[in-house]
Amino acid sequence: MQYIDNILFLILLIAGFGLFARSLQKIYRNITLGRSINRSDRKDERWATMARVAMGQSKMVKRPIAGILHLFVYVGFIIINFELIEIVVDGLFGTHRFLASVMGHSVYNFFTATLEILALLVIIGVVIFFIRRNFYGVKRLTMKELFGWPKQDANWILIIEFALMVAFFTMNTSDWVLQQRGLLAAHGSFPVSANIFAPLFSNFGDTTLIYSERAAWWFHFVGILFFMNYLYYSKHLHIILAFPSTWYANLEKRGKFNNLESVTKEIKLMMDPNADPYAAPAEGDAAAAPSKFGAEDVFDLNQVQLLNAYSCTECGRCTAVCPANITGKKLSPRLILMKTRDRLEEVGKNIDTNGKFVDDGKKLLNDYITKEELWACTTCNACTEACPVLLDPLSIIFDMRQFLVMEQSAAPQELNLMMANVENNAAPWQYNQADRLNWAKD
Repeated sequence: MQYIDNILFLILLIAGFGLFARSLQKIYRNITLGRSINRSDRKDERWATMARVAMGQSKMVKRPIAGILHLFVYVGFIIINFELIEIVVDGLFGTHRFLASVMGHSVYNFFTATLEILALLVIIGVVIFFIRRNFYGVKRLTMKELFGWPKQDANWILIIEFALMVAFFTMNTSDWVLQQRGLLAAHGSFPVSANIFAPLFSNFGDTTLIYSERAAWWFHFVGILFFMNYLYYSKHLHIILAFPSTWYANLEKRGKFNNLESVTKEIKLMMDPNADPYAAPAEGDAAAAPSKFGAEDVFDLNQVQLLNAYSCTECGRCTAVCPANITGKKLSPRLILMKTRDRLEEVGKNIDTNGKFVDDGKKLLNDYITKEELWACTTCNACTEACPVLLDPLSIIFDMRQFLVMEQSAAPQELNLMMANVENNAAPWQYNQADRLNWAKD
């Protein structure tokens, strides 16, 4: 019976990490439903980009207040969870503050003091973020596309982080008071707990403090496991996926249209007087026409685009700078990524239910993203420039437009007129080629 706590701890640990691994496996499975794309070039540049943007938060601090607060929460929450190592060892073997014996007295004091200061910064950050999101009225955080689950999700994350930090301080304060009473070995330095929270605990009896410390310790541990598994259902997957998203980011000029090799080859053949127009493409020819031009559903997008959909932070910086959205058009770059993720999740559940994808009569195009949204885009590239984790909603818009034009001949009338003029007059304007230089006569 004396090992019941250790056994329960082990069961929860295995279950928590097992469920988390299962969630990651589903995400990986869904992402690999997309077309493969080679983004393994320029590795040094990719590592540097990931370190600067994902780890260094370089694009977040372009909005200083939000960026610094996010840095508090990000750095604090990640580093505080290094304490999970100590919790795991203490939980499995029944020790008390295991890392003290490994680090030594001075280093461990510095370690615990640092965690306390960071935890306080996390509390300050999440409280300000909660007020800012719910009461301050930041336009990009109060748009109707966030009504319902997206808004609830953002609030739940802030509440969970706040609760975990409160449990952290409850555990430390109870521990520190018990240490002062000689009931626990003296390990660690707790500047915040000792000076701010200890007076609130000083009148508690020894038994109450022991139960308080244990309850907070268990709550902190179970809360971390819960938070970890909640990520699958949350926009906060970017905590993990921002790193591969920035590593696999497009390093070419943003907004550059990728010419199809098969189309380029066909045009060159048309211009070559010696080419055989009826020659079949060689077997394995990389320039052979693809089975489908552009993207109609998530299967037609590439894997980095699907990774982007899962990585979206829903911060709305892209939508806030989108000229189409600002002028009242239906387009929201944030919503392009959110809808892509929703469709991808729907496809994943279909596979979970049926063992394979069974046609559900739906597509990303029209059922999730409308033509009106796609053609409202000015391709100005403001959204990709604003994204703090280098996501690229513009590439999804490009691919879906390409499908409309090349597969369905469904370009807007204005574009069809322009393309007809280019074909007939070698210019976008509707006048005879012989009149092209009339403007220069006088």
